[in-house]
Amino acid sequence: MGRLALAWRVLTNGAFAERIAASLDAPKIEVAAEPAKEASTEPRSPVAPKSAQPVRNDAISLLATLQREGRLIDFLKEPIDAYSDAQIGAAVRDIHRDCSSVLERQFALRPVVDQAEGSTVDIGRSPDPGKFKLTGDASAEHGGTGILVHHGWLATKCDLPQWQGSAETASIVSPAEVEAKRP
Repeated sequence: MGRLALAWRVLTNGAFAERIAASLDAPKIEVAAEPAKEASTEPRSPVAPKSAQPVRNDAISLLATLQREGRLIDFLKEPIDAYSDAQIGAAVRDIHRDCSSVLERQFALRPVVDQAEGSTVDIGRSPDPGKFKLTGDASAEHGGTGILVHHGWLATKCDLPQWQGSAETASIVSPAEVEAKRP
């Protein structure tokens, strides 16, 4: 539509004129680039810019949760040579319980093969290497049965927390803890 035709439409169509006036009074918003098209009689509606939500790697989110709730990193990074087995065992009991709770809540882990270890398992004609890790007799790769050594793990869900922090802190697994004192 040429400028003269657009001006005529604004002058003769009150609703169209109100939409044009509203779009001119609105704050400037980036408009998504579109391929060149034949001019339309309707004004384009502005596209709201996407909010720049900071991105955090899901692995860091999981690590942060295991640290916050189970103190897993503190335990793994602590030199344990000076501690007795009883002291280590006592510490591990709480870490085990708390980290297990995180894994259940976020992943609902279940066995890939729901049979007792040591039992005979049918692996089918063409065992899926994503489901079965075959060891032992190489001829079994073409199907058959085997002895279950480990049942494997399957995540039945993945419910990681949504990162709400800033981009600058997205890589921080655990913030430094500082006991504040009055001056």
